[in-house]
This record gives sequence, structure tokens and C-alpha cells, in this order.
Amino acid sequence: MLVIVVENVPPRLRGRLAVWLIEIRAGVYLGDLSVKVREMIWSQVEDGIEEGNAVMAWSTNTESGFDFKTLGKNRRLPVELDGLKLVSFYPIEDEDNAVL
Repeated sequence: MLVIVVENVPPRLRGRLAVWLIEIRAGVYLGDLSVKVREMIWSQVEDGIEEGNAVMAWSTNTESGFDFKTLGKNRRLPVELDGLKLVSFYPIEDEDNAVL
């Protein structure tokens, strides 16, 4: 199983993702593809993301049963801890760029 979620990406990237995956909600793509195709799709996301952000998650043989990677500016940061991949958050910035 493969899930890709994109935000604020160009329409041409969304169209490219729709060629390989089904868009079950706006910006949420789902499919069941091989590792080679998954890597090719992520390469296309990297090339076309511009100012947007994306996350890709897939099922794999790990303790949690899945793995994921992110791309673009986002408050969430993947962190590996004792073999588990978790999500950390950057602090919120206000309009004056002061960290809250």
C-alpha cells in the first residue's frame, strides 16, 4: 500500500500523480505499486513540488508496519528513535517570526 499526500503543489504534479495512483480526496493519492515504481513517482514529486510539500507512506516489514518520507516546508520532521520512525514538530512562528 502506498499513500502520497500533497499540499500547494502545481496542477501538473497532481495530474502526474493521478496517472499512477487514485486520488481519493483532494491531494491524497492511494495505490499498491512496486518499490521501483514508488521510487520513480517520488522522484517526480521531488522534481515538480516547487513551493509545496508532500509526504509519502508505504507498508513495509518494520516494527510499525510502515515507513514514510517528507519533502518541502512543513512543521513536521521525521525522527528515528530506537528503530522507530516518529514525528517531531518545529515550534510555531508568529507573524513577527518570534518562536512561540
